[in-house]
Amino acid sequence: MTMLQGSFSFEDLSVDFTQKEWQLLAPCQKDLYKDVMLENYSSLVSLGYEVMKPGVILKLEHGEEPWTGDGEIPGSDSSDSHTATTHAGVSMSQVLENLRGI
Repeated sequence: MTMLQGSFSFEDLSVDFTQKEWQLLAPCQKDLYKDVMLENYSSLVSLGYEVMKPGVILKLEHGEEPWTGDGEIPGSDSSDSHTATTHAGVSMSQVLENLRGI
């Protein structure tokens, strides 16, 4: 069994979408995102993760759409919605391609 060195946070496991990016997802992809995000948070809590509940989790628990910002892609001057990155540094295009394959 491999032990992890150091610590990580919910943000290390989360993916943020802008409104434009969220609209590109199919309903089944949105459902998968919701399930995975809620399960990730639940798993961290069960392991002793003790911080204020992230805004995305609050939105998901209240049935709200979890996109962030004003529709602009964080950290990008481009209008291409597939150039954003996750907190872990994975490109949004990789995330969307993986979700499209489901």
